[in-house]
Order: sequence, then C-alpha cells, then structure tokens
Amino acid sequence: MNGQDYYIPAAAMAVSLAFKLPALRHNWRDPLLRSVVALLTLAGAVFTFAAPPTIAAVNRWTGIVNVSAPLVYCLITAFSASCLVLMVNWRGGPAERTQGISRRWIQGYSAVVVALVVLFALGETPHERLRDFDTFYANTPYIGHMIALYLLAHCVAAMVMVVLCWRWSLQVRGWLRVGLVIIVIGYIFNLAYDATKMTAVVARWTGHDLDGLSTYAAPPLASLGALISAMGFVVPLVCQRLSDHWRIWTTYRRLGPLWHEVQISAPSGTPSVQMAWWSAAELRVIQRESDIHDGFLHLGPYFDKGLRDGAYDSAVAEGADEETARAVAEAAMVAAAVRARSADPDGKIIGEDEETVLDSADGPRDLLRISHALRHSPVVQAVRREVSV
Repeated sequence: MNGQDYYIPAAAMAVSLAFKLPALRHNWRDPLLRSVVALLTLAGAVFTFAAPPTIAAVNRWTGIVNVSAPLVYCLITAFSASCLVLMVNWRGGPAERTQGISRRWIQGYSAVVVALVVLFALGETPHERLRDFDTFYANTPYIGHMIALYLLAHCVAAMVMVVLCWRWSLQVRGWLRVGLVIIVIGYIFNLAYDATKMTAVVARWTGHDLDGLSTYAAPPLASLGALISAMGFVVPLVCQRLSDHWRIWTTYRRLGPLWHEVQISAPSGTPSVQMAWWSAAELRVIQRESDIHDGFLHLGPYFDKGLRDGAYDSAVAEGADEETARAVAEAAMVAAAVRARSADPDGKIIGEDEETVLDSADGPRDLLRISHALRHSPVVQAVRREVSV
C-alpha cells in the first residue's frame, strides 16, 4: 500500500469528524458523543501516521530512527480502547456501570501504551524500516516484545468487539442490528490482520521468512477492517434518521386527504400559514394536524352523531375491527359535515346547535385512520352519495 491508500481513509475520518465537532461543542458532556469523536480522531491519526511517507517524515523531524513505530503502535492501541469505550457507551446502562467499565478499559490500554514506549526505549533499532519493521526487528530484544504486545492488545480488543457486537445483535432488530453485524465483519478483518502479522512475526522467531504476509497482506486487511467498522457505527445513525424522515413525510402525505377535505370548513378570509420550502418535515406535520383540528372546530355544528353511528354499524357489518369502524364512522361524519357546510355558505346554523366532539380524533394515529377512510372506505363513499342527492 502506498501513501494514498492510507490518506484517503484518513480524509474520510476527518470529514466525519468535522460533522461531529459542532454537536460536541453544544453537548460535550455526552459520553457517547465524546467516544465517537475520540474514535474518529484516533482512526484518522492511525491512517495518517501509518502511511510510509508520514513514517519517514516523523523519523526525520524527530531525529530518532524508527520512532514512528511505537507512535503508530500507541495510536493503534488507543484506537482499540476507544472502540471498546464507544461500544460500552453505545449499549448504555446505569451511568456508574458504564463509567466503571470504560475507566477499566482506558486504564488497561493506557498501561499497554506506557509499556510500548518503555520497551522501545530499552531496545535498539538502528536501521530505518518503513514497511517491514515488525518482521525485521521481530527477534530484537525488547523490540520483539513491543511488537508482540501491541498485536496482542489489538487482537484482544478485536475479539471482545466481535463477541460484544454479535451478542448484542441477537437482542436487537432494525438498523442497529445491521450496524452491529457490519462492525462484526469489520473486526473479523482486523482479526485477520492480527493473524497475518503474528504469523509473519512467529515465522521470524522460528527462523522462517513469511514477511510478505506482514508487508503486503496485512495493511489492506487493516484498512478494510477500519472502514467497514466505521460504516457499522455510522449506518444505524444515518439510516435511522433517514427512516424517521421517511416516516414523517409519509405521515404528512397520508394526512393529505383529510386536510384537503376540511379546508372548505375554514371561514372565508381565514389567514393560512405559509410554510417555507426548507421547513422541517416535523413542523409541516404539526401544522397540517393543527389545520385539521381547526377544521373540526368549524365543522362541529354540522356533525351528525346519528349518521356517524349508522356508518359505524355499516363498517362493523362489513367486517371492520373496532378502531377501523370508528375511523370510518368519523370520516363519514366529516364528509357529510363538509357537504352540509358547503350547502350553508353563509353559516346560518353555526352557533345554533351544540357542537359534537370527535371521540378518537385526538392524535396522529386516529387522524391517519380517518384520512385513509375518507379515500378508501366504501361506507364513506356511500355517505357522500347519499348527502349529495
């Protein structure tokens, strides 16, 4: 892999981080959000500093041969810890429990970082190696131990993530489950990275040469694992948000028949609220529901309870369940009231009769049922024909 193969994932992580920083500024106490930002930061740092051009530059700037090796190992170790902490906070639970588990993971991997630095300081790496440091120094005192320690720490984190995510995926549904399965796949690639690296290092320990596994096979596995895992963390958030938007717009559209039906009940000259094209879907739904309830108030004097009861009985006779029958009955009463209001353009009977209140049109679900019945119920269509005669 060349530098571009490392810098492209790093840039992707930087873009994701840029989108998260404004939210962190406004809600920096959120442990889940902090964990996401830490993971994205460390993931981008790993790809940036693991690129051969960066390795050479850091070695040159510091004047310490191969100092990039412990730096990258420490970043990988910190990234492993951030994944575990993010998973703990993502799954949630009692605050004391999640904080305690997160603290233990951070302390454990912080100890590993310190050990990596100490082992590098004790060892000697006189020859700069940009791509095959692991295998070249596998038999060097202290340096070999440093290499084995970082691989072991990374492998433990990957195995724990696979187990945690897989178990959790069996308990949930929807996009969260999809995301967890994607994370499992990503960490299987990470385990494959650990396996190829360790195989090449152990081969050196036993006097064999399998350096190609570490130099050429392992880096692509690490990149794939990191990118797939990042997708797993993002998919549930993005797709759930898209699903919520789709559901809200669907609600807005399904309220359309009822909204259009009651518009005629508004007194002439009533000002209407103009929604900007960029207005949020939630606001549009609220406004449409408000318009419908206002329409019910204006239609109140024209509601016929006897007609509603008859429509209810007709719907039940056709096999409708209770909720559907009530919605059909209310839709029929609304349709009849609209016709009656149209026949009384001057509003002569308004205020003369006691206003009838809809029994179940007090929430979005009921409004949706009434709107659906207005368009699709044969009972409502029959009432329309009767009152039009």
